[in-house]
Amino acid sequence: MDTKVLYITAVMIAAISGGYYYYSGKGNKLQTDSARSMTYSAQDINLTQTDESGMLSVRAQVDRLEQNLQQQTSKLENLQASTYDNAQVDATFSAKMAHGYDDNTKVVLSQEVLATKIMQNGQLEFRTEELTAFPKTREIETDKTVIVESPQAEFISQGLKANLNDGQYEFFNIRGKYEPNS
Repeated sequence: MDTKVLYITAVMIAAISGGYYYYSGKGNKLQTDSARSMTYSAQDINLTQTDESGMLSVRAQVDRLEQNLQQQTSKLENLQASTYDNAQVDATFSAKMAHGYDDNTKVVLSQEVLATKIMQNGQLEFRTEELTAFPKTREIETDKTVIVESPQAEFISQGLKANLNDGQYEFFNIRGKYEPNS
């Protein structure tokens, strides 16, 4: 058999095989399957985020981040975050540990959690061991014991639901003292 015929036959078989492989999508399936199971990690993260109009909306620092793309979860260690409204700090959050779910639409802060809402007449502080935050809606909640401190009051609540946008706070089984401004 002529080598030219062998060569043409080999090229045709390679072209047909390659075309089948390319057009069947097997190459893309292999890439996406391997990317889906990947977990990323990073250390010493500084985040600055702006809103649609370019105004500063969030600043955060994290010692360590682990992100699972397949499950859309993240784990953050030593979180320090500030949210902004009209270029002014509106609220701050700190926790030794945080877990994000559904691409961080729900974030559960735990271990020495401190959330502070900055107000015109002072600060409203919430101390607890676990706090669930919903960053897009700016709502927080917990069913754990919360120590609340403000310029007018100090009390303990067995749970909290709050909307940081409109300042609506709901406390449960309150014990404490209230001193109104004179």
